[in-house]
Amino acid sequence: MAQKYDISMKNIFSDMADDIMSYFLGLQYTKIDELNIEFARVERRDSDMIFKCTTDKGNVAVHIEFQSENDGKMSYRMLRYSLEIMEKHNLLPYQIVVYIGKDNVKMANSLSYDFGEQNTLNYRYRIINVGDIKYTDVVETDYYDLYLLLPLMDKNRRKEEREKYLERCVEAIKNIPVDINKKKDIAFKAEILSGIVYKREVIEKAFMEVVKMFRIEDSETYKMIIEKGIEKGIKKGIEEGEKGKSIKIAKKLLEEGMDIDKIAKITELSKEEIKKLMN
Repeated sequence: MAQKYDISMKNIFSDMADDIMSYFLGLQYTKIDELNIEFARVERRDSDMIFKCTTDKGNVAVHIEFQSENDGKMSYRMLRYSLEIMEKHNLLPYQIVVYIGKDNVKMANSLSYDFGEQNTLNYRYRIINVGDIKYTDVVETDYYDLYLLLPLMDKNRRKEEREKYLERCVEAIKNIPVDINKKKDIAFKAEILSGIVYKREVIEKAFMEVVKMFRIEDSETYKMIIEKGIEKGIKKGIEEGEKGKSIKIAKKLLEEGMDIDKIAKITELSKEEIKKLMN
């Protein structure tokens, strides 16, 4: 998968709204609708997510901005957006900047001035630094959409463990109890985001096994033998003297990239027999 960070952030984070509002914000809501809004003055708008949430305290517009670099004028931008949200939708804005950058956060989260009793401003919004979030705090939850951010989390641990940390993240994604298509989507996005903090060769090495596994699980051969019951079907075939069926399945699994030990366990063929099939 390409590591060039040129994919729209909105596409990457489009499925995360519920988990962000529940996990990061602790926001209790009963209904959520995406708001379409075009800001009058825009540098880049592919990283915005704006939702109308019905809460027990009334309706609110949750504005989530993803930022991969420090922006010295971020507070001015956020204030402009808050005013346009209020003007166009008549909703109070709840604004969050989710910072996913490699460097430390250097952006202000407020704007204020006091020029006399009737000329004041006290504006604030929230900045969430993903690098400050602990790996264990997320993997112990069922907020699986947040797993795509794991490679960017826990900055101190990440610096200490280096590529081992990325391998740990990949393993966690492999073990998510969701369907294969959802898991593939999370892994794909995690691999792309890894490019913010890791070099390409490290990323490719860490994701190599999970990509291979997903390719196997997505293959029709894998689905077929899983559906029919691998061990039960193979054992029955061997008991009936139909060893050829085991050999045929072993060949298919070799083509799909499964390692010899797993094939031997599934087919009950010896490793030597399987190695001969490779030749």
